[in-house]
Parts: sequence; structure tokens; C-alpha cells
Amino acid sequence: MLVGRDGELSRLVAWIRDAAAGRGRAVLVDGEPGIGKSALVRAACATAADAGCQVFWGAGDELGQPLPLLPLLDALQVTQVTRDPRRDAISELLGGSAVAGKGADLAAAAAEQLITLVDELCQDEPAVLVVDELQWADRTTVAVWSRLARSVRQLPLLLIGVLRPVPRRDDLRSLFRIVGPAERVRLGRLAEPAVLELVAALAGGKPGAELARLADDAAGNPLYLTELVDALARSSCLEVDTAGVVELTGAATPDSLPEAIADRLGFLTEAARGVLRAAALLGVGFSVADLVTVTNSSLAELLPALDEARAAGVLVAAGDDLAFRHPLIRTALYDEMPTAVRIAWHQAAAWALAEASAPVERVARQLLPMVSTTDSRVPVPPWAVRWLLDVATPLIGQAPVAAVALLRRAVRDAPLDDTVTGTLACRLADAYYGVGNVAQAERIALRALDRVRDPDVRVDLYTTVVQCRGLTGCSADFLPELNNALTQPGLQARHRARLLVLIARTHRYLGEIDDADRFATAALAELGPVEDRWATGWALHVLSFVAMVRGEWAGALPLFERAMAVVRGDPALTDLTLQLRINQSVTFGALDRHTDALAAAAQARELAERTGSVARLSQAQSAVGQLLLAAGRWDDALAEVDVVADDRKDPAVVCGDHGVAAIIHFHRGETAAARRHLDIAALYSERIGDQFVECLVRACSLAFEHASAPERALAVLTAVPAGEDAGEELLGDTARLAATIGDVRTVAAIEARARAIAAESAIPHRRALALYCRGLLERDPTMLLRAADGYRDAARPLSRAKALEAAAIAFAEARAEDRGSARAAFTHAIDLYAELDAQWDVARLRALFRAFGIRRGPKVKHRQVTHGWDSLTPTEGRIAALVVEGLSNPQIAGRLYLSPRTVGTHVSHILSKLGVHSRIDIAREAARHQSASG
Repeated sequence: MLVGRDGELSRLVAWIRDAAAGRGRAVLVDGEPGIGKSALVRAACATAADAGCQVFWGAGDELGQPLPLLPLLDALQVTQVTRDPRRDAISELLGGSAVAGKGADLAAAAAEQLITLVDELCQDEPAVLVVDELQWADRTTVAVWSRLARSVRQLPLLLIGVLRPVPRRDDLRSLFRIVGPAERVRLGRLAEPAVLELVAALAGGKPGAELARLADDAAGNPLYLTELVDALARSSCLEVDTAGVVELTGAATPDSLPEAIADRLGFLTEAARGVLRAAALLGVGFSVADLVTVTNSSLAELLPALDEARAAGVLVAAGDDLAFRHPLIRTALYDEMPTAVRIAWHQAAAWALAEASAPVERVARQLLPMVSTTDSRVPVPPWAVRWLLDVATPLIGQAPVAAVALLRRAVRDAPLDDTVTGTLACRLADAYYGVGNVAQAERIALRALDRVRDPDVRVDLYTTVVQCRGLTGCSADFLPELNNALTQPGLQARHRARLLVLIARTHRYLGEIDDADRFATAALAELGPVEDRWATGWALHVLSFVAMVRGEWAGALPLFERAMAVVRGDPALTDLTLQLRINQSVTFGALDRHTDALAAAAQARELAERTGSVARLSQAQSAVGQLLLAAGRWDDALAEVDVVADDRKDPAVVCGDHGVAAIIHFHRGETAAARRHLDIAALYSERIGDQFVECLVRACSLAFEHASAPERALAVLTAVPAGEDAGEELLGDTARLAATIGDVRTVAAIEARARAIAAESAIPHRRALALYCRGLLERDPTMLLRAADGYRDAARPLSRAKALEAAAIAFAEARAEDRGSARAAFTHAIDLYAELDAQWDVARLRALFRAFGIRRGPKVKHRQVTHGWDSLTPTEGRIAALVVEGLSNPQIAGRLYLSPRTVGTHVSHILSKLGVHSRIDIAREAARHQSASG
């Protein structure tokens, strides 16, 4: 019963109608337990059907916090007779039946698919999505809620989070920064008139003085009031006089909410309480089928107890399942069991569910209380150890935090000298690696290596250590151990091959390319006719990387093809597949095969999103951004920078992405924006040590150029160690700046390097670079024009504009009769800069040529407007047109071969530029623009 909440209810109902009209919103409803948050939201959702909205409702659960996405999976399951294959696919992914290779983040993959599913459901009909008890939700659920909250303007979605003031984790606090004060509903205690109204409705008449006094003690908490009045009614302590006033007949009354709930439960039979205790183990909401399993009873045997509990107001229907009427009722039942009894019940429930082949997360949920208890003497039962061995990999992918807790206790309770425990330790190291605790993962693996003798397990442990050492920069120290491992007896060819691959990878981490080449080749030779996809794939990966570092780009391509033919379709090699595809994209780009490069990066991005590899997704996005920068598609490149949050990227990727953005903003004269990106990159650059990030180096050099300090700009570029694989763009900028300040020695050195790189090379931009550097050295405008033609063939417009600019300067500095040639080159260069919207370069070049007395520059068109339809970039215009057609973000992504995340970023930009709040508004603006255009 909802009393005293008319204002809050009106706001929620209005927001539901807004969602039905296409205007999405994210809302937080908070207040103390029992204050009526859920009742308020349910009352508002009752109006959703009439407004044309579908409603999805899920809830967090304290027991389920270590397991990801359960509230959203519960919310989005379809309750019709036919099952929704999209939701089932997500459940199967989390269960480990889909892609679940070592290192796969199944929760992240499922999160991406859930976000896509929400988009598709909103495409069917406007929607209200509620996550109740959000304070108990796992961090992945909160992260998905946060991402949806940031994109609600793109969807006809009312997103509601319902939570208590405590506990208030950092990720929950961040939601209050995303959701503005106008979209927050904070429920306080009921005022006195509302309290009396509620008591009158519950008691069946106007409360008398004594009942009113008792009601006042409930402090305006609706749940307490309800339980208090019901307790009095059950005890026959309420009497209505002839005037309709409800008086007390004098009996003990519960003086707290817990006592009132206990009074309700005390009226149940012991049989019903026993069934409810079992249900309390399963959570606030539970499946009747699971209850049948854990009680080892038939449904017919349970029905009387369930009917009694529903009649007593303890249980309510929740779709196809049941739920406790309020979480506090479930808590009271759960807490009344002694800890030892509760743990025993959980273990029995876990065993029953495992025997029934229940999903991994349901079994784990019952085992977790065993390892979280303060009584460390509670052992992991033998059946649970066997179960953990079978499900460790998908459990680590789905819920690494839960996997760490369970595997740690299992390893502790078993002897450390057998293969089973060695395998458990190996999986525990994987779990620590999955949660980002690299140091602990390495310690566990090294400790297990001292005890385990099984070669398969040892090679797996060596792999974990090599991965950890590669991340911490301590690879060299482990090489003697790996070399010694090769001498151990009992190794088969596949064991030796895998160890050789690990040695090759270690040399690669150390930058010892020749040794990496030698050991990877030896690994392939060791295998001979033996089939081992892991060893073959990784050996070819090392060889392809060696070819890239050596600049043998054409030679790397067949290695990629061979490797991908080996690893294709193997879930355990998903991460390797991603690395191969990303490096293939980079290689295509280096060969000026931009279409192939973007296609390879898009394939990597799609696989990374599908398998939840955020690290590889960010690398693929970064590769796309750099390709778009080189190709002159700068607006699209800027959109890629925003797709993955910085805190989820490798620090080097963050530096590269913000370097790309800073380069573009500097060229466009947007100095403040460029420096903001450099400031962000600076926060991460300390974490990458001496690692070379070309785009960031170029951006830092540009910053000094903007400050009219070419010497310092050059110093930034020449500070890159000569042994680094400096990109051709950086070499070209170094030669240009050196020529500008008259540093002929540096120009000559760069020219020699460029000439060596281009020797016997058919790659257009390499040949163009050699011509460009030679033209700068010799101040030869004809050679610089040839360089510009080469950059045209390479589809690199910025480099082409720089070559034309240099040619124009060379012509202008030559004889007077070359002024016509100077003007022509100048005009062509400024046209190219204008097409890129590089207004800093346009202004700089005009000023330079005024100094040469060439005053009549071309009149160029460039995008000056920053708001309205005309401010949209070509890509944004195409996406806006598809929005008008009614396509969802995933559908647009499929049509344009983009990532749904990228499309979402573009749609956000469109909404901001048009100054509108929904996709419907975009369509309205499109119609207005078309009408105005005639």
C-alpha cells in the first residue's frame, strides 16, 4: 500500500511517459530499508503498460555479490512461454559453454551482449529497466548500469536504480555523479498525517490514541508500520468501536522492526519455516526448481508450505519464481540459523545443485559462504574439489573473485604434492591473474613449481610465470629457469616445444629479436609432425612480431595467415587470435593497404567485444584510431579515442589514444583541447617507463611548435633512442623541423635512415619519405613534389600536404620566376589542410607566404559551425540518417562496419551538436533541416 508518496510517484510516472515518447533518463531512488522504495517504483511501473512501455525488474542479493550480472540476467529474462535466445546465449556464455579460453573475461563479454540486448529490446518497445537493491549488486552490474546511464539519451529507456544509503561503495558513489540531482528520488520517513492514513488503511479504521502512539514509535517507516499492525491483528489486539476508531485491547507489541518480522514468522508452522530456511539460502528471489533440488522434495510436498508462506505475507510471486516479500524477512530467517548449521546447509545445497548439473554460478553461490566464514577450519569437501577442477576455467572467466576465494581454500585443504592439487594451484594462479593481482599469481605458480612434477601442469605454470614477468618487466630473471626446464627428464616433444615458445616470448619481451626468432623457429622444428595448436600458433606469432620489428612487413603477412589458420576456432587461443589480428591490421597499415587494415582491426574489435577482452578491444580501437589519423579521417579517429574508458586500457594505449587526439586538435588550432589530452596522457606516461609511444611523442613535439619553439620540438623527436622502431611520420617530422632551424647534420642523418628504409621497398609511403627527406636536404622542390605524389598514392593526406608545403617554400626561396610554381604548390597544400579542417596549418601557411610576398591565397571552405545539422561530420551525418530510419546502434554498427560502442559515441556527439535529448529529436531535426533546405 502506497501512502504519502504522491509527489514522488508523479515524478516517476512522468518519466515513464517521457521514455514512451523516446526521451530516456537514468534515475536513482534511495532511502533506508523498509522506507518504501520498491513499493514506490512498483506502483509507478504499474502504469508502464498503459504508457506503452515494457518493464524489466531485477534485484541485487548480498549472497550473490561475487557473481556477475545476475540482477540484469534476472531482469531481462523473457517470461513468455517461448525463451529468448539472446538472453540464453548470454547465460551460456557465462556458464562457460561458449568461448572460454584462458584469460577470457566472460563477465565483460556478457556485459557487452547485455548492453546490446537492452538496445534491441528498446528498439522493440520503450522500456523501464529497474535494478532493485543496487547496493548488493556486483561491480560488473554496476558498471553496466553506469554505461546505460550514460547512453539513456540514445534510447527510449527509463533506467532506475533502487538502493540503500549503506553500503556505499566507490562504484556506487560514482552513479550519483552520473545521475543529476533532478533525477534523484530520496525517500524520507512518512510525515504524521501519512502515518495515520497508512495505519487507518491497515487496521480498518481511524487509529485511537494508543495505536497512534505506537505508530509514532515506528518513526515513519512503512514496513515497520505494516509489520506492527499485522502483528497486533494476528494477536487479536485491535478492536474497532462504533465510531470506527481502532483501539488496542492491551497486549505486548513488537518494539522494533526485527521483532515485528520475527512475530510474523512465529505464526508459521515448523514445516513452513524449514522450507523457508532452505529458500533463504538461495537468496531473496529463488527458483522453485532449485528449492525442490536443495530440499530433495517433490513440488507436491513443498506446495503446502509455500502456500502457507504466501498467505502469511512472507513470499510473493516474482515472475515464474518466488521471492521474499522484503529482503529483511529473508535476512531474519537466514540469521536465525547458527553459523555452523548455515554452512552445512549451504554445502548440502551446493552438492545437490552440482549433482543436478545446475549452472556454475548457482553452485558457487552456495559454496562461497563456506570460505567467507570466520571459522577457517571449515574444509572444502572432496566433491567440491572435483567440481572446481571441472569448472575452474569458466568460473575464472565469469567470476574471478569468487574463483580466487574457492580455489584458495581448496589448495589450502589439499596436500601440495599431487597432480590434482598442482592443477588447482595452477588455476588459482590463473584466477589471481584474472583479477589483476599479477604478483600473487606469480608467487602461487612459483610455489607450485617447487612441488609439482607432472610436465603438463608444469608447462602451464611456466606459462603463467612468463605472462606475469612480461607484465612486470622482470623477464630476464626467469630465463635460466626456463632453459633448465628444457633439460628435465620425461619431456615429450610438445612439452619441449612449449618451453621453447616461452623462451622465445621472453626474449621478445626483452627486445632480443634475434634470440626470439631463433627459439620460435626451434619450437616449430621440435614439433615436427606433432600437432600442438598452442605451440604452433604462439611460435608463428613471435616470428610475425620479429618480422614487424625488422620492418619486413610483407614477410609478416604469410606468418599471420599461417598462425590464424592454426588457431582459428580454438576458444583456448582467443587471446592469441586477437593479438594476431591486431598486428595484422598494423602490418596492412604499414603496407598502405588501409582498407585491409581497417577490416582486420574491425574483425579484432568484434571478437574482442564478443569474448569480453577489454584489453584487446582497446588495442584494436587504438589501431583503428591511428589508421584513421594517417588516412585523414580525423573526426572518426577522435570518436575512437572515447570508445573505451581510460581506466580500462593499458597505459601505453591510453598514451597513444590521447596522442592521436592531441595531434588532431593541435592541427585544428584547438590548443586547449589538445593540451587536455596531453595532460591525461601525462597521468599514464609514468606507468609505461621508457616505452616508446609514437603518437604521444609527435603530439608533445607539436605542443612546442604551437609555442613557437621549433628547437624544443625537434629535441623531443631526437630524444627517441636510435634503436627504437620510429615510425616514418616521426622521421619525416624530424627532418622537417631540422630543416626549419637549419640543422643540416640532422637532416642528413634522417635522410640516410629514410633511404635505407626505402631501399628495395615498393611501399609507397616509404619511397615518398625518402624523396621527402632528400628534397629537404637538397632544397629540391621537384623532388618534394614527387614525394607529395608518393604520399597521394599512399593515401596519407597530412604527409602529402607537408611535402607540398615544403615544395612551395623551396620554390619561393628560389628564383622569382618560380613564384607561380610556389603559388600552385601553396594552393594545393592549403586545400589539403582545409579538407582536414587543419585550421592552424591553414593560418600558419598563409602567414608564411605573406612573408614571401605571395598574398593572394585561395579561398577555402572549412567547417566553422560547431552546432546544428551543418556541424555534423560525414560519418555523423550517415549515422544520423540511419537513426532517422529507426535503426538501433547495433544495427547501424552492422550497416557501417563499426563497433556499437563507436556508434554510441557518434550518436552522443550528434545529440550534443543538435542540442536535443533523444533519437526522436534527431528525426525531428532532420525533417526541419530538410524542409529548410528546400
